[in-house]
Amino acid sequence: MSGSHSRMGTAVVGFVGFIAVSALAGTLVAASVAPTIEVTGMAASTSVSLFDGLPDYLKIGPLPQTTTVYATMSGKAVPIATFYAQNRVGVKWNDVSQFAKDAAVATEDPRFYQEGGIDPIGTVRAALANMFGSRIQGASTITQQYVKNVLVQQCDAMPFNADAAPAVLAAQKTKRRACYRDAAGVTIPRKLREMRYAIGVDKRYSKDQILLGYLNIAGFGGSVYGIQAASEYYFGLSAKDLELRQAATLIAILNNPANLRIDQSKVDNPGNNAANGFARTLARRNYVLKRMLIHHKVTKDRYAHAVKTKIVPSIHPVQSGCMSANKYDAGFFCSYVSDIMHTDPVFGATPADRTALFNLGGMKVYTSLNLNLQAQAQAAISAYIPATDPALDLGSSNVTMAVGTGKVLSMVENKTFNNTAAAPTGTTSINYNTDQAQGGSAGFQTGSSFKAFDLTAWLEEGHTLYQTVDAPSSGHVFQGSQFPGSCTGGFHSPWQVANDAGEAGGRMTVLSATENSVNTAFAQMGTQSNVCDISRAAKKLLVHSASPQSNPWFIGPSMILGTNYISPLTMATAYAAFANHGVVCTPVAIDAIVMADGSHHAVPKSTCSQGVPANIATGVAYALNHVMTNGTATSANPNDGTEILGKTGTTDHSIQNWLVTSTTTVATATWVGNISGGVRLRSQYFHGINGGDVKFHIARPILAAVDSLYPAASLPTPARSLLYPPRPTRPSHSPTTPTAPAKPKQSQPLPSQSQQPPHPGLPIPTP
Repeated sequence: MSGSHSRMGTAVVGFVGFIAVSALAGTLVAASVAPTIEVTGMAASTSVSLFDGLPDYLKIGPLPQTTTVYATMSGKAVPIATFYAQNRVGVKWNDVSQFAKDAAVATEDPRFYQEGGIDPIGTVRAALANMFGSRIQGASTITQQYVKNVLVQQCDAMPFNADAAPAVLAAQKTKRRACYRDAAGVTIPRKLREMRYAIGVDKRYSKDQILLGYLNIAGFGGSVYGIQAASEYYFGLSAKDLELRQAATLIAILNNPANLRIDQSKVDNPGNNAANGFARTLARRNYVLKRMLIHHKVTKDRYAHAVKTKIVPSIHPVQSGCMSANKYDAGFFCSYVSDIMHTDPVFGATPADRTALFNLGGMKVYTSLNLNLQAQAQAAISAYIPATDPALDLGSSNVTMAVGTGKVLSMVENKTFNNTAAAPTGTTSINYNTDQAQGGSAGFQTGSSFKAFDLTAWLEEGHTLYQTVDAPSSGHVFQGSQFPGSCTGGFHSPWQVANDAGEAGGRMTVLSATENSVNTAFAQMGTQSNVCDISRAAKKLLVHSASPQSNPWFIGPSMILGTNYISPLTMATAYAAFANHGVVCTPVAIDAIVMADGSHHAVPKSTCSQGVPANIATGVAYALNHVMTNGTATSANPNDGTEILGKTGTTDHSIQNWLVTSTTTVATATWVGNISGGVRLRSQYFHGINGGDVKFHIARPILAAVDSLYPAASLPTPARSLLYPPRPTRPSHSPTTPTAPAKPKQSQPLPSQSQQPPHPGLPIPTP
């Protein structure tokens, strides 16, 4: 009895379903041929009567594509890295093989060019199967599949921040899951909405546009999307060059990309792999070929030949991210560019906006990186500094930037870039050249290379380079109260100052103290200056802590000798100003960005400002040039006729070692030291070179390369008033007020020291 009722119930349901399906079929046929469609509805419904109320307008935005980063080699743009959320390269109609177009239509939707976006006959057949079966049938046309992919793509583009607060992250995940269900779920309401959209799309776009859109958006397994990326990945070909069997294979993959992809091993996919000739894909490919034969898209002879061939992929993986730039030793520079694009407001007002733009991709990012200089800089570091050292946590880096434009020209270190979770020894994702916010470290103490800013404040306060100071002997203890600090509550702690080489001290000019980097002399200068003025001078030159959270900016007497933690790029930025008449320019790395549609996107511009008066910058440059010609950095000077300013830096116990330089065209910063720990570099040797001197051997070939690639002018000559203290005037026998000596004209040469001694009775130092 119960069985009879069951059969009767099924019959009734089937009859009602048939009536509903018949009505649906009539509606679909009418909708697909109607010249226009009124959009009045708000939501999908399983009721056929509400079909006309569903929206038919589908916003089709640009597809995510690969972004390529370029550098320059010998004047030509060279791709160094690609980024993609989906490995896709959009192509135009004529850039796709006709075999691929024919295979898609013959297999997926033979009536594609006749129907109105949906296939009423196939839909009715699938609907009847759904009425009497347990599985929802698709009957999707190419247009419907295109619609479904577009909707899924919109879900992929929804904001998602893995670093968000747990509650926010959970809400984002929930919203995205709901979106995927609406876009691809197996339900009648979703199917109705998909069909409604398909009818609208069919009326707004040509058949060729829809087919091309489908081939560009479809997934081909893994992260490979679109016919062009699939052709390149699986066969190493452009989509326009696909042969019949290759095109049929790619269209076969569309049936089940996860299972039919042809790049898996037996472990990855026991039923479909290279060992069994990709049996499942082969069967599907031959089915595609058969459909092409049936629909007269291929001759019998070509079909017979093609079905006998094996599937032989030629996998060409496209590595996403900056590790691919390691081929050019440019992984860290690439990471720097990526960080800029994720943080600079020019790429979006919010982090979500910037991430969305980056993930959309399709950009050609042309950078300032010079691969010729990059290679020579990397070779210079690699010649002496290993990626790992058993004695210490060793690091080294060099960065160069163009004076006056802020363009970063090279960026290297002793490690290989690796941003994976389990980075092997000798690799890191930390960029030793940049601030922590830009993927860098927390910075390194700069030692005496900070004295350039001491000199800046010294000259701004009216002192001169040939003015003399009494430098106490090494180990002298200064009292905090000796140091003026107008921006603080004063200093009270004693401060013991040692000279790097243990010099005895004595009376010397400031220029001589700079040449020989005498710490006690600079500490003594600090008692005649203002520590806060030194801090302000550095800040005006854009000097700052590499990590304000870990190492806040410190103002105190010891700052004079470089105790703040600063990145090499920041130091190069500041030193460039001394060779640029005091004008400091923020660093930039991106020259131009071309979008997928050929338009240009705005890029961050260098902002230049007068960080220090031009005459003061010239005076500092004069002193720092003496360091390179007659001081502690002479061994780094390539002596190629180019005037270079520079300053060495060695922290207590030679834990960190620096050389920062600049010509009128390029500034550089070289660092060698402890990433962590406190091993004395002077106790170590690198290829026979003492650790305290290895920075010179690294910097010299880099400076030679810089001078060759970027010829520089001579450094400007400072005014006499910055060199010599005012000459004492003789008492006048006249009751009138004595007059000051006339200043030399600009065209007059600076007086030699033999003509103009800095102080009567003192030995005359050689300028």
